Amino acid sequence: MNPTVLQKLRREIGILQKEPWLMALAVWLPPLLFALFWWIFSAGSSFDLPIAVVDLDRSNLSRALVRQCDASSMMAVDQQFASVVEGRRALTGGDVYALMVIPKNLASDTIKGLSPQPTVFYNGQFILIGKQINGAMQQAVGLLSAQVGGLQAMAAGTAAPAVVGQVAPVRGQITALFNKHTNYAEFLVSGGIPAIWQILIIAVTVLSLASEKRHGGLRQWAGKNPVQALMTKLAPYTIIFWLQGILFLVGMYGWLGWPMNGSWLVMFFVQLLTVLACQAMGSLFFLLGMDEARGLSLAAAYAAPGFAFMGVTFPATDMGLPALVWRPLMPVTHYIEIQIHQANYGGNILDLWPSIASLLLFVLPMLLALFQLRRFSSKSGEVAVT
Repeated sequence: MNPTVLQKLRREIGILQKEPWLMALAVWLPPLLFALFWWIFSAGSSFDLPIAVVDLDRSNLSRALVRQCDASSMMAVDQQFASVVEGRRALTGGDVYALMVIPKNLASDTIKGLSPQPTVFYNGQFILIGKQINGAMQQAVGLLSAQVGGLQAMAAGTAAPAVVGQVAPVRGQITALFNKHTNYAEFLVSGGIPAIWQILIIAVTVLSLASEKRHGGLRQWAGKNPVQALMTKLAPYTIIFWLQGILFLVGMYGWLGWPMNGSWLVMFFVQLLTVLACQAMGSLFFLLGMDEARGLSLAAAYAAPGFAFMGVTFPATDMGLPALVWRPLMPVTHYIEIQIHQANYGGNILDLWPSIASLLLFVLPMLLALFQLRRFSSKSGEVAVT
């Protein structure tokens, strides 16, 4: 290896040691954030979510329905109100996650065979919680309806064994594909950590390049070979973030025991491509304006929607046009597609070629960043050192 390259690598390590904030973002803060994000969702499933009830009927049947909801492991009847206005205030204020309104004449309409329907309100912005409450509520109402139907059939003279066959002739079992235990941590954490990882890589790339303005100036750093200067500048951070990617991958699918049906080597290779793609975008953001604040602002606006747009918590097919245009511009979108494919399905690497090719296309912003750096280094004068 060229001695000049070795000297630049040693110099970069020295700069990293002199910059506490850069050291934190690059070395010890990412593992801490990864661990914190996992700890937040480590429970794996929701239970005793607080709901409110407005019982307008106040009959034995309505009270039985309230007890049935409270008996569910997913929900807990936290408050009961006399009016819908009070219940709505609790729901919009965030005191409860859902509001069930039991209609008036529930018992009498049931006896008449009119099938009255309780109304449930919940905040659809909480996609996961709303889905779980909706499912638990349907189960509670359905179970009570089966019990009432059975009692009515027995009162009409039907034998008990026949009632069981009428009320529940078929028992079904719903098993989620690739997530048998319905552990929401498996898809939230496995998607959230790469999104955080992308933000950190881009931000550190901007900050590392900005540090050259405080250590001799950008033109002196670029010298006569700006390509070599940029590559040696980014090389230590490439290794650091690649090792961090391997760390969280092994932690999720090794230590936590989540299923990995694909190739570990493929995932490690794709992680390296993702790191390089993120560094390409970070380099471009800084070198377009040669300004730290502007580069970080561009990085934040670019990478912040990563978790929302990658298609883990919300299907990409239902996204609007701006999200559909934005999501393929981020490396983490293509990475998460490969991670999900390998973890759940396994399969051949040829099936991953469209996503891998998309990551390889991020060489274009890197070439644009190198062109900008070369043009800057060839000019006379110097940017003021801050």
